[in-house]
Amino acid sequence: MVSKDIKIGFFGTPEYAATTLEHLQKAGFSLKFVVTNPDRPRGRGLAVTAPPAKVWAEKHGVPVLQPETLRGNKELAEKLKSYGCDVFIVIAYGKIIPEEIFDIPPRKTLNIHGSLLPKLRGASPIETAILEDLRETGVTVMRVDGLLDHGPIVAQRKVRVEPWPPSARELGAKIVEEGARLIVEILPDWVAGKILETEQNHAAATLTKKISKEDALLDLKADPYENFRKVQAFSEWPVAYFLAERGGKKIRVKITRASWKDGKLEIEKVVPEGAKEMAYGDFLKGHRL
Repeated sequence: MVSKDIKIGFFGTPEYAATTLEHLQKAGFSLKFVVTNPDRPRGRGLAVTAPPAKVWAEKHGVPVLQPETLRGNKELAEKLKSYGCDVFIVIAYGKIIPEEIFDIPPRKTLNIHGSLLPKLRGASPIETAILEDLRETGVTVMRVDGLLDHGPIVAQRKVRVEPWPPSARELGAKIVEEGARLIVEILPDWVAGKILETEQNHAAATLTKKISKEDALLDLKADPYENFRKVQAFSEWPVAYFLAERGGKKIRVKITRASWKDGKLEIEKVVPEGAKEMAYGDFLKGHRL
């Protein structure tokens, strides 16, 4: 089947989604719509901001839908049916897609997940791979079946990044790039019914969790390599931090740049609470850890 004849409905929200959309468009697939999260307040000024997937879609003339909820949304389901898509594709959408939607297309719904399933199911596979020092990870294309990252595997590709450990942005970019290439490669055969899916080994599954700000707290007396992996894993959000004392009060100090040299964690740049970014050496002159 020729790519231009394959009609795709797309679900995704962040920059990862925009990257995947770019690959699909360049490969000639027919993008019928993009479902993404509603615009949200972001940044210090809390300006209402459109998600990257919406920005990309509007730039390329692809219809955008931003429902608050999917489950029980009959109007949305009927709207999606009207596009006559062959397959839906999901990457980092941010909401659970119910069966009444993921079952709409004849070739169902494929999810691009940032790990080698069944390992690292859940919300934070990229960060967890760094935290757990999993030097070989990858990307999986799986068919959505209603349970969390549980569906059968359609295709996989391993990913290695050097030097290790990379930042979450570096590893995420590599995984998403490989995932986008993989989905472009396999879609014609998938839609034509030429690919056999493979059930996951559910007994070997591991789960990741939703990251909180508290997860990024460092104990500077703990294993320095573990601390460096935290710095790298949380480089985008929530940013690794430690506690220090200023004027008899504890303050949060974010680490914005660090490196691993000769078996040591070298903290280079920090942002103390209520202050601007500074060199770590300058920070130590006026604060007590």
